[in-house]
Parts: sequence; C-alpha cells; structure tokens
Amino acid sequence: MNIGAREGVRHAASAKRWTPGRRAVDDVQMVLHVQPDDQPAQPDEDMPEEAFPAASATSMSSSIDLRTPGPLAPSAALRNPFPPIADYAFLSDWETTCLISPAGSVEWLCVPRPDSPSVFGAILDRSAGHFRLGPYGVSVPSARRYLPGSLIMETTWQTHTGWLIVRDALVMGPWHDLDRRSRTHRRTPMDWDAEHILLRTVRCVSGTVELMMSCEPAFDYHRVGATWEYSANAYGEAIARATRQPDAHPTLRLTTNLRIGLEGREARARTRMKEGDDVFVALSWTKHPAPQTYQEAADKMWQTTECWRQWINIGNFPDHPWRAYLQRSALTLKGLTYSPTGALLAASTTSLPETPQGERNWDYRYAWVRDSTFALWGLYTLGLDREADDFFAFIADVSGANNNERHPLQVMYGVGGERSLVEEELHHLSGYDQARPVRIGNGAFDQVQHDIWGSILDSFYLHAKSREQVPETLWPVLKKQVEEAIKHWREPDRGIWEVRGEPQHFTSSKVMCWVALDRGAKLAERQGEKSYAQQWRAIAEEIKADILAHGVDSRGVFTQRYGSDALDASLLLVVLTRFLPPDDPRVRNTVLAIADELTQEGLVLRYRVEETDDGLSGEEGTFTICSFWLVSALVEIGEVRRAKRLCERLLSYASPLHLYAEEIEPRTGRQLGNFPQAFTHLALINAVVHVIRAEEEADGSGMFQPANAPM
Repeated sequence: MNIGAREGVRHAASAKRWTPGRRAVDDVQMVLHVQPDDQPAQPDEDMPEEAFPAASATSMSSSIDLRTPGPLAPSAALRNPFPPIADYAFLSDWETTCLISPAGSVEWLCVPRPDSPSVFGAILDRSAGHFRLGPYGVSVPSARRYLPGSLIMETTWQTHTGWLIVRDALVMGPWHDLDRRSRTHRRTPMDWDAEHILLRTVRCVSGTVELMMSCEPAFDYHRVGATWEYSANAYGEAIARATRQPDAHPTLRLTTNLRIGLEGREARARTRMKEGDDVFVALSWTKHPAPQTYQEAADKMWQTTECWRQWINIGNFPDHPWRAYLQRSALTLKGLTYSPTGALLAASTTSLPETPQGERNWDYRYAWVRDSTFALWGLYTLGLDREADDFFAFIADVSGANNNERHPLQVMYGVGGERSLVEEELHHLSGYDQARPVRIGNGAFDQVQHDIWGSILDSFYLHAKSREQVPETLWPVLKKQVEEAIKHWREPDRGIWEVRGEPQHFTSSKVMCWVALDRGAKLAERQGEKSYAQQWRAIAEEIKADILAHGVDSRGVFTQRYGSDALDASLLLVVLTRFLPPDDPRVRNTVLAIADELTQEGLVLRYRVEETDDGLSGEEGTFTICSFWLVSALVEIGEVRRAKRLCERLLSYASPLHLYAEEIEPRTGRQLGNFPQAFTHLALINAVVHVIRAEEEADGSGMFQPANAPM
C-alpha cells in the first residue's frame, strides 16, 4: 500500500530531541523508573544510602493536616493484585511468547505454541499459574529494560542489603534439525531456531540478597493441576506433569544451580547471594538440552542476544529521536511471528479487556489475514521483508495453492493453518481484574468480512514490486481474491471491526474491495494478463462510483455505512490506500471530521458505540491504531504540525518498555486490550515514518507536499 513511506527511510537531517511527556496513571498504580535502551541498568555503587534522606517530619507538619474522619484502609487493600497491562514485559523465540510482570513473575506462557493452552496464566486469574524469580520480600524493581536490539529483559533489583540483576529470555540458538527434517517447520530454514527454553539468570552485583524462586504451573488454562518429581539424584532438576492425562499436556523440566524443594504443586528455592554470585534457572518443554551450569546459561543468553541483533541490523532505521520506538515496534512484530509456518499473531494474549471489568474480551492469538498483511506494511517500510516471504507461503498453504487445491480465504487461522477456531468461555477463571468472560477460540473465524481481499492484494502488490515478479504459485490465489471481491462487493458484511450485530454496507469494506480490484489490475499487468487488467479496472471504477454516491454525506465526509451519518476511523484508509488523492476535498473533510468529532481527549475512537450495532454492551477505550492512522492521514493532507503533536502524545502513552496494547483509556492513559498488539505497532511505524519524512521533505513553510499532489 503506497502510504508515502515505502521507498525506505531516510535519515533526519536536523531533528530536535523529543522527550515523552509523563503518562497519566491511577493514584494506586506505581510508576517504575525505566532506563533508556542505550543506558545500562546498573546501580551506582558509589552512592551511599545516606544520599536518599528521609523526608523531615517537622518540615511537613505545619502544612499537612494528618487528622482523618475515620480509620484508613490498609495500603494492601488499595493495591490491585493485577499489574497494569502496560507494565508487562514481552518475550518471544518466534515459536512461543510469554509475559513477565514487574515483580519478576511469568504470568502468561503457552507451550508449545502461542495458541496452546496456558501453563502459566496468572494474568487471567491469580491462581492460574506463575513462575517468579527475584529478591525475597521485594516486588517493585529499581529498573527494567530490554537489552538494546533484543527481546531480552533485564531487571535491576535493590534491597536493603544489596543489588541483583536478572535477565530473562526465550532462548534462540543455531538451527538444530541437522540430521532429520523438522516435523513442524514448513518454511525455509533460517540460521537461528527456538530452543524451547525460558532462561532466567541472576547476578548479585553488590552486597547480599535473599533470592527466591517459585514455579507453580497450572496446565490447560488452570483446568488441570501439576505434580512435581525430581529427575536426578540431587536437587538441581525437577519435572512437572499434568495430574490428568499427562501425555496430553506438555512436560516441564526445571533445571538450576539452586537447590529445588517440591511443595505440592510448587517448586521452590531460596538462597542468600553475595556479590559476585551467579544463579540460573531454565524451564524447558522439549528434548533440547537445557544448560547445566551458569556458564552454559550465559552462553545461551549471549547467542540469543546475537540472534536478535543480527535480525534488527537488517532494518533501515532513521537517525532520529524516535528511532527507539521504531526498533521496539519492529522487534515486537517479529516476536509475534510463528516461524514454523510464517503466521503472524494479532497479539500474544487472550481476554485482556477492552473495557475495564467488561465483556469485550477476545482471543487474539491467531493469524488474522488483515492484521498480518497490514503488519507487513510496517516491516516493509523499515526494509524487513523476509517475514513477508514466509507469510505469503503461509497464505499459499491455507488457500491450498501448494497442494493444487482451492480454498476460500478465511478472516483468520490458527498459527498452524487451522480453519476452525470455535469460541469457548472459561467460567472458572476470574479474568484480568474481574473482566469476564475469558474466551479461547474466536467466533469471528467464519464471519463475512469483505476487506480481507483488498488487504492481502495490496500487501502482495507491494511484495511483488520489491521482487519485480508475481510468483507463479500465488497468481491463482490472487486471482481468486479479486474474483471474490467482484462477486460480493455489493453485499453487506461485518466490517473491519468484526461487529457482532447485523451485517451492514460498511464504506471501508467497499473501499477495500476497490483496493482488491485496483491492485489486482496492476498485478495482472505485471503478469501479462492484459484482458484481466482492463476488466478489473472497469469494475474498480464502478465500485468507486458507488462509494462516492452512497458513502459520502452532505458535508462531503465519508460515512461509516451507507445511509448513515456516523463516522468510523476505518475511513482514514480512504487516503492511506490512495482511494482518493490527499488533495481531494472529501479526503480532507473526512480526516478533519474524524480528528474533531470522533475523538475523546484527542484520541481516536473506532466508532461511537451508541451509533453502531456491534452486538455488545458497554463502552471501550480509544483504539490506538486509529490514532496512529490519524497521524499518517494528517501528514497526507498537509497538517504536519498537528500530526507531530498527536504523534508525540501517542508516543508518551507507550508502556515503560515501549509496548502498546490495543486501546488507551484517555482519562488515565491506561492501556487496555490484548498485549502487545501487532496492529498498533505497525500503525506506529507508519505514523512515525510519515512524520519523519514530512520533516525531511518540508519546504520553507513547513508544509508536507504529498508525492502525488499537483504541482
């Protein structure tokens, strides 16, 4: 999709340093100090404890009235047991993902695949399994950061007696299927492969610290308990199996240089570390060998760092203050890929609520065709295109092209290409912060959504331009998508937002059908199919005329659906897909109407729930992807200063680790929805690159001239 940022990213010549503003937080939430990516999270060993004097009671007594009308609730009663969604760290090895809380507890891990049942699920119920490693009696770290250019988490802990540094990673190593072919990998082998080990290392860098480990898995979303047993004569290794049908669930192996104690469902360890002491803990779930010594663990941590840095070095990132956000988003998108098949997850989690304690809770651990193709825009923008090769091979698999079969494309698939994703509610789980129901599976898999044909054809057109050819095996698949768009574009659907109300004639769905015909015609030209190209261009013009006749109101603003005046953020795709040029008055009217009328505290809603039958009750937060779309659209119509202000604000809402969930609650800045979300990070990349390029290309007036604007 030509969005003004596809020929690569040029370096910013004179960019000013920008500092994110302070995020709004609830009074009861704790704000953690986070080191920037380029600074080590090391304690200042030369600074004595006396450098942090206690506040003087006498200096404050004259200005504060300590009398209260009644007894105060204890502080523990005010603290939410669930950490803020934005405070989780995200790890990946391209086959598995996990989330780690600020307290050092693994609270979400599904193995062997990201859409498998959880073995640690405390993020959805505090009793649904955890794996904590950290100082005893301390739950708030001094600093947290990713090692630059990686998804390796480093946490620095201070206690009254010393300092610890903990590093966490899902281990990557050299390709290991050398003697026989992998049973799961369908894509071209890479240099690196997942080792199916969650590795945690600890070093005491000052003083003495009491270290505690607690590993309590709960299989199958806490529906099956765990039982532990030692697997060696000593205390350094133990195995956890499901209490029922153990062969139907993964076996977890815990290996460490600590002395493990087994207490029912929990494996525990506790030791006093002094300066210079090292500890490792490895949790593995396949036959790949876990480290047996700290040095072996350190070597695996180093090779994982090298894997990530070699990958990120392929990208083309601008020399700009926002570079760190671009790199973190690219790493997150890569972390959401499933390398055995080329699928790309919409998010790592299920059922994190879009509305606090509400019912808008969905399972996003699947490969949406739309989300995946949109994500490729972001990776292409940064020069990272191997993932596109693998994803289109995945599309060839699920469409049957690799087996000389023909299957219509679905909205989404399991990461292994599964077609049936039946939705189920898990009533035994309390849900994140009491948000129920918890769902697994996703009932939208068989919905009718007309935008998927355009999204995949647009992404493949970009792919074909970079390759200067259309792969022969994929041409029948692409032709089929155009034919589907021709067959169905006049019919109602459930739209890009997958509403569960009645199907409607959504304008953005019609626009994406136009994209399918427009890009299909261009691909047909490249394929030498002149008659198809001519026929499809004519139908594209017919679709465009229908949209302009029925999808624009009296103000010259595109509407959510035919026959309605409601706005919808997906209409920003009108300019981002080049349905109309940026200088068309209807484009400008629509972008400004969304900016002025479909926002809350300046952030963009998908739609007004009172104007849209989405089949659900309750409110929702602002959709972060839509706000980033607005940044790009404002740049396109020449409103660069306004776009930059909005982009700065959105970047200030990033998590302490530069991650984003699906939504932002404008009043508090709290992130809502599944985490981290591919859709949001791809939109960030496109928005940031739009602003950077606009700064570079601005003339003396500071106005961005779109590439296709009239001279």
